[in-house]
Amino acid sequence: MGKEPRFHGEVSEKSHIIMSHIRDKDTSIEKILRKALWSNGYRYRKNYANLPGKPDIALTKYKIAIFCDSEFFHGKDWEVMKPRLQKGKNPDYWIPKIERNMERDLQKDKELLFLGWTVIHFWGKDITKKTDECIKVIEETIFDLQMENTDNGLFD
Repeated sequence: MGKEPRFHGEVSEKSHIIMSHIRDKDTSIEKILRKALWSNGYRYRKNYANLPGKPDIALTKYKIAIFCDSEFFHGKDWEVMKPRLQKGKNPDYWIPKIERNMERDLQKDKELLFLGWTVIHFWGKDITKKTDECIKVIEETIFDLQMENTDNGLFD
């Protein structure tokens, strides 16, 4: 089988098929967090297209945008992962791809903050292994926002 040219480097047909099956919506980590939010009484929009970056979960009532990030594609521990990728298969493809993802994440966060939204990112493993802690972070953020709005006289 031949290789299919890509934006950076080349990817084998097998890799292309595998990558085409990776979901960008309704991933298992998103479903876990959404289920936990729902069971705690929080209502949300999923993949909210009215906002930059289409947050995986948007708590519109509180203006909180939540992103469920996979460790690999969003560059968790990049200073450790990048040298490993440089030694691995197809670094000319993966390193620029992940760096573009990281830059895009920062840009969409800036845009959301400018619009007055609070942005939260969770790593996939934290969602799957520490779901309760993720919910606690969200609840503490809601509490902080409510206190801030009370201090500013918005709920008087």
